[in-house]
Amino acid sequence: QLQLVESGGGSVQPGGSLRLSCAASGFTFYAYKIGWFRQAPGKEREGVSCISSSGGSPNYADSVKGRFTISRDNAKNTVYLQMNNLKPDDTAVYYCAARTGYCSLYDAAFNIWGQGTQVTVSS
Repeated sequence: QLQLVESGGGSVQPGGSLRLSCAASGFTFYAYKIGWFRQAPGKEREGVSCISSSGGSPNYADSVKGRFTISRDNAKNTVYLQMNNLKPDDTAVYYCAARTGYCSLYDAAFNIWGQGTQVTVSS
């Protein structure tokens, strides 16, 4: 069964940090690009970051550049999203997703999705 499971969400104060994890199973992980997406209440889902199979040249949304870092460990079938200097606008449910083909921040291009993990940034 193709599966992605996110973890690591929680509540933090502005300026704080969280590291999200996305654990994959049931498919050839190293062959897939992995993206992180988020959806805030009342807003459309948006792409946050994407990482290639090898981990090189990741993509980031402008809103998170310099604050978020994506990485992957193919030996552990896991992708991480390190989020630093969090802001209230980062509050959302964060999803990881997988696809073959090229890396993208366009959610319709991804066909395997996790269930999401909540991130809340508030003082």
